[in-house]
Amino acid sequence: MAPKTLSERADELEYEQIAKLVPAKSVLYLSGDQDPTKIDQFGQLRPGEYFLMGHDSRLAKMPPAPKLFDFFRLRFTAADHVLQSARLARLAGHPEKVVLACLLHDIAIMGFIRCDHGYWAAQMIAPYVDEEIAWAIRAHQILRFFPDPSVGYEYPQAYIQLFGEGYRPEPYVVRAYEKMKSHKWYMTARLITVNDIYSFDPNVKVELGDFEDIVGRNFRQPAEGLGFDDSPSAHMWRTINWPTRAL
Repeated sequence: MAPKTLSERADELEYEQIAKLVPAKSVLYLSGDQDPTKIDQFGQLRPGEYFLMGHDSRLAKMPPAPKLFDFFRLRFTAADHVLQSARLARLAGHPEKVVLACLLHDIAIMGFIRCDHGYWAAQMIAPYVDEEIAWAIRAHQILRFFPDPSVGYEYPQAYIQLFGEGYRPEPYVVRAYEKMKSHKWYMTARLITVNDIYSFDPNVKVELGDFEDIVGRNFRQPAEGLGFDDSPSAHMWRTINWPTRAL
Protein backbone atom coordinates (compact mmCIF):
# COMPACT_ATOMS: atom_id res chain seq x y z
CA MET A 1 0.00 0.00 0.00
CA ALA A 2 1.37 3.40 -1.00
CA PRO A 3 2.11 5.78 1.87
CA LYS A 4 -0.51 8.42 2.52
CA THR A 5 0.09 11.84 1.13
CA LEU A 6 0.38 14.89 3.38
CA SER A 7 -3.05 16.02 2.18
CA GLU A 8 -4.64 12.66 3.02
CA ARG A 9 -3.09 12.67 6.50
CA ALA A 10 -4.33 16.24 7.07
CA ASP A 11 -7.84 15.19 6.03
CA GLU A 12 -7.76 12.26 8.44
CA LEU A 13 -6.60 14.48 11.29
CA GLU A 14 -9.37 16.98 10.57
CA TYR A 15 -11.94 14.16 10.53
CA GLU A 16 -10.68 12.85 13.87
CA GLN A 17 -10.90 16.32 15.39
CA ILE A 18 -14.45 16.83 14.08
CA ALA A 19 -15.46 13.42 15.42
CA LYS A 20 -14.44 14.56 18.90
CA LEU A 21 -16.79 17.57 18.80
CA VAL A 22 -20.09 16.83 20.50
CA PRO A 23 -23.18 18.64 19.14
CA ALA A 24 -25.25 20.12 21.95
CA LYS A 25 -29.04 19.97 22.23
CA SER A 26 -30.74 22.69 24.24
CA VAL A 27 -33.04 21.87 27.15
CA LEU A 28 -36.01 23.06 25.10
CA TYR A 29 -35.10 20.57 22.37
CA LEU A 30 -35.04 17.71 24.88
CA SER A 31 -37.97 18.79 27.04
CA GLY A 32 -41.00 16.59 26.49
CA ASP A 33 -38.95 13.53 25.65
CA GLN A 34 -37.05 13.94 28.91
CA ASP A 35 -37.72 15.66 32.22
CA PRO A 36 -35.56 18.79 31.84
CA THR A 37 -34.88 18.93 35.58
CA LYS A 38 -33.03 15.60 35.26
CA ILE A 39 -30.79 16.58 32.32
CA ASP A 40 -27.06 16.90 32.99
CA GLN A 41 -25.90 19.42 30.42
CA PHE A 42 -22.20 18.59 30.79
CA GLY A 43 -22.23 14.92 31.72
CA GLN A 44 -22.21 13.63 28.13
CA LEU A 45 -18.55 14.42 27.38
CA ARG A 46 -15.98 11.65 27.36
CA PRO A 47 -12.22 12.18 27.75
CA GLY A 48 -10.77 13.86 24.67
CA GLU A 49 -14.15 15.17 23.47
CA TYR A 50 -15.22 18.80 23.30
CA PHE A 51 -18.50 20.55 22.73
CA LEU A 52 -19.16 21.90 19.28
CA MET A 53 -18.82 25.69 19.12
CA GLY A 54 -19.37 26.40 15.44
CA HIS A 55 -20.62 24.79 12.26
CA ASP A 56 -22.17 21.34 12.55
CA SER A 57 -20.66 19.25 9.75
CA ARG A 58 -23.90 17.26 9.42
CA LEU A 59 -25.52 20.39 7.98
CA ALA A 60 -24.82 22.31 4.80
CA LYS A 61 -22.50 25.20 5.59
CA MET A 62 -24.03 28.65 5.43
CA PRO A 63 -22.28 31.49 3.56
CA PRO A 64 -20.26 33.92 5.71
CA ALA A 65 -22.93 36.61 5.22
CA PRO A 66 -26.15 34.60 4.81
CA LYS A 67 -29.22 36.12 3.23
CA LEU A 68 -32.87 35.24 3.65
CA PHE A 69 -32.99 32.75 0.80
CA ASP A 70 -29.88 30.99 2.16
CA PHE A 71 -31.90 30.13 5.24
CA PHE A 72 -34.77 28.93 3.07
CA ARG A 73 -32.47 26.65 1.08
CA LEU A 74 -30.06 25.45 3.79
CA ARG A 75 -31.93 25.52 7.12
CA PHE A 76 -35.70 25.72 6.70
CA THR A 77 -37.95 22.74 6.07
CA ALA A 78 -39.90 22.47 2.82
CA ALA A 79 -41.30 25.85 1.76
CA ASP A 80 -44.13 24.69 -0.50
CA HIS A 81 -46.84 25.97 1.84
CA VAL A 82 -45.56 29.54 2.17
CA LEU A 83 -44.58 29.69 -1.50
CA GLN A 84 -48.09 28.69 -2.54
CA SER A 85 -49.60 31.15 -0.06
CA ALA A 86 -47.49 33.98 -1.48
CA ARG A 87 -48.40 32.95 -5.02
CA LEU A 88 -52.12 33.08 -4.21
CA ALA A 89 -51.74 36.53 -2.66
CA ARG A 90 -49.92 37.83 -5.71
CA LEU A 91 -52.46 36.33 -8.13
CA ALA A 92 -55.22 38.02 -6.14
CA GLY A 93 -53.51 41.37 -6.72
CA HIS A 94 -52.69 42.07 -3.08
CA PRO A 95 -49.96 44.62 -2.21
CA GLU A 96 -46.37 43.43 -1.97
CA LYS A 97 -46.52 43.77 1.82
CA VAL A 98 -49.20 41.08 1.91
CA VAL A 99 -47.33 38.84 -0.53
CA LEU A 100 -44.14 39.07 1.55
CA ALA A 101 -46.09 38.46 4.76
CA CYS A 102 -47.54 35.30 3.21
CA LEU A 103 -44.07 34.17 2.17
CA LEU A 104 -42.65 34.65 5.68
CA HIS A 105 -45.60 33.87 7.95
CA ASP A 106 -44.51 30.34 8.93
CA ILE A 107 -40.72 30.64 8.92
CA ALA A 108 -40.55 30.09 12.69
CA ILE A 109 -42.18 26.69 12.22
CA MET A 110 -39.91 25.97 9.27
CA GLY A 111 -36.66 26.84 11.01
CA PHE A 112 -36.98 27.75 14.68
CA ILE A 113 -39.92 26.75 16.89
CA ARG A 114 -43.59 25.82 16.53
CA CYS A 115 -45.25 27.18 19.68
CA ASP A 116 -46.43 30.81 19.20
CA HIS A 117 -44.82 30.72 15.77
CA GLY A 118 -46.41 33.98 14.64
CA TYR A 119 -44.86 35.88 17.55
CA TRP A 120 -41.44 34.34 16.98
CA ALA A 121 -41.51 34.94 13.21
CA ALA A 122 -42.52 38.57 13.74
CA GLN A 123 -39.55 39.09 16.05
CA MET A 124 -37.19 37.39 13.61
CA ILE A 125 -38.05 39.73 10.75
CA ALA A 126 -38.99 42.95 12.57
CA PRO A 127 -35.63 44.73 12.00
CA TYR A 128 -35.77 44.05 8.26
CA VAL A 129 -39.34 44.76 7.13
CA ASP A 130 -42.03 47.39 7.40
CA GLU A 131 -43.68 47.36 10.82
CA GLU A 132 -47.00 46.45 9.22
CA ILE A 133 -45.58 43.19 7.85
CA ALA A 134 -44.18 42.07 11.22
CA TRP A 135 -47.44 43.00 13.01
CA ALA A 136 -49.51 41.08 10.47
CA ILE A 137 -47.39 37.94 10.81
CA ARG A 138 -47.72 38.03 14.59
CA ALA A 139 -51.47 38.60 14.33
CA HIS A 140 -52.14 35.86 11.78
CA GLN A 141 -51.42 33.27 14.46
CA ILE A 142 -54.34 34.65 16.45
CA LEU A 143 -56.77 35.49 13.64
CA ARG A 144 -56.65 32.05 12.03
CA PHE A 145 -58.84 30.69 14.85
CA PHE A 146 -61.62 33.24 14.26
CA PRO A 147 -63.87 33.39 11.16
CA ASP A 148 -64.43 36.59 9.20
CA PRO A 149 -67.44 36.29 6.84
CA SER A 150 -66.61 39.66 5.26
CA VAL A 151 -63.70 38.06 3.39
CA GLY A 152 -65.06 34.51 3.26
CA TYR A 153 -62.73 33.15 5.91
CA GLU A 154 -64.04 30.20 7.94
CA TYR A 155 -62.48 28.17 10.73
CA PRO A 156 -60.23 25.69 8.89
CA GLN A 157 -61.53 22.15 8.62
CA ALA A 158 -57.89 21.08 8.86
CA TYR A 159 -57.83 22.34 12.46
CA ILE A 160 -60.69 20.02 13.38
CA GLN A 161 -58.66 17.14 11.98
CA LEU A 162 -55.45 18.31 13.69
CA PHE A 163 -56.75 19.46 17.08
CA GLY A 164 -60.16 17.80 17.47
CA GLU A 165 -63.76 19.03 17.53
CA GLY A 166 -63.54 20.23 21.10
CA TYR A 167 -60.44 22.39 20.82
CA ARG A 168 -60.83 25.99 21.97
CA PRO A 169 -58.06 28.62 21.84
CA GLU A 170 -56.47 29.59 25.14
CA PRO A 171 -57.66 32.78 26.90
CA TYR A 172 -54.57 34.75 25.84
CA VAL A 173 -55.49 34.05 22.20
CA VAL A 174 -59.05 35.31 22.71
CA ARG A 175 -57.78 38.45 24.48
CA ALA A 176 -55.33 39.15 21.68
CA TYR A 177 -58.05 38.70 19.07
CA GLU A 178 -60.28 41.26 20.77
CA LYS A 179 -57.49 43.80 20.47
CA MET A 180 -56.36 42.88 16.99
CA LYS A 181 -59.74 42.90 15.28
CA SER A 182 -59.98 46.68 15.58
CA HIS A 183 -56.34 47.39 14.70
CA LYS A 184 -55.52 49.55 11.66
CA TRP A 185 -53.56 46.67 10.11
CA TYR A 186 -56.17 44.01 10.84
CA MET A 187 -56.93 43.35 7.18
CA THR A 188 -53.25 42.85 6.30
CA ALA A 189 -53.09 40.06 8.86
CA ARG A 190 -56.49 38.71 7.85
CA LEU A 191 -55.33 38.40 4.24
CA ILE A 192 -52.55 36.09 5.42
CA THR A 193 -55.18 33.74 6.82
CA VAL A 194 -57.23 34.00 3.62
CA ASN A 195 -54.23 32.85 1.59
CA ASP A 196 -52.97 30.45 4.28
CA ILE A 197 -54.88 27.48 2.91
CA TYR A 198 -53.94 23.86 3.44
CA SER A 199 -54.62 22.36 0.02
CA PHE A 200 -52.87 23.57 -3.12
CA ASP A 201 -52.75 22.58 -6.75
CA PRO A 202 -50.13 19.78 -6.81
CA ASN A 203 -49.41 20.54 -10.46
CA VAL A 204 -48.20 24.05 -9.71
CA LYS A 205 -44.50 24.43 -8.86
CA VAL A 206 -43.53 27.69 -7.16
CA GLU A 207 -39.87 28.68 -6.87
CA LEU A 208 -38.18 30.98 -4.36
CA GLY A 209 -36.80 32.98 -7.25
CA ASP A 210 -40.35 33.96 -8.20
CA PHE A 211 -40.30 36.34 -5.22
CA GLU A 212 -36.75 37.63 -5.45
CA ASP A 213 -37.96 41.01 -6.68
CA ILE A 214 -40.51 41.41 -3.88
CA VAL A 215 -37.96 40.39 -1.24
CA GLY A 216 -35.44 42.78 -2.76
CA ARG A 217 -37.82 45.71 -2.45
CA ASN A 218 -39.31 44.86 0.95
CA PHE A 219 -36.74 42.94 3.02
CA ARG A 220 -33.64 44.83 4.14
CA GLN A 221 -30.78 42.36 3.81
CA PRO A 222 -27.93 43.36 6.18
CA ALA A 223 -24.53 43.54 4.52
CA GLU A 224 -23.01 41.52 7.38
CA GLY A 225 -25.57 38.75 6.87
CA LEU A 226 -28.55 37.70 8.96
CA GLY A 227 -27.23 36.89 12.40
CA PHE A 228 -24.18 39.15 12.26
CA ASP A 229 -25.65 42.64 12.05
CA ASP A 230 -26.25 43.31 15.77
CA SER A 231 -30.00 43.67 15.23
CA PRO A 232 -32.42 42.81 18.10
CA SER A 233 -33.14 39.46 16.42
CA ALA A 234 -29.65 38.60 15.13
CA HIS A 235 -29.23 35.96 17.83
CA MET A 236 -32.28 34.09 16.52
CA TRP A 237 -30.77 33.80 13.05
CA ARG A 238 -27.44 32.67 14.54
CA THR A 239 -29.26 29.96 16.47
CA ILE A 240 -30.82 28.67 13.25
CA ASN A 241 -27.41 28.84 11.57
CA TRP A 242 -25.66 26.97 14.43
CA PRO A 243 -28.47 24.95 16.09
CA THR A 244 -26.13 22.59 18.00
CA ARG A 245 -23.62 25.14 19.23
CA ALA A 246 -22.99 24.58 22.93
CA LEU A 247 -23.08 28.22 24.11
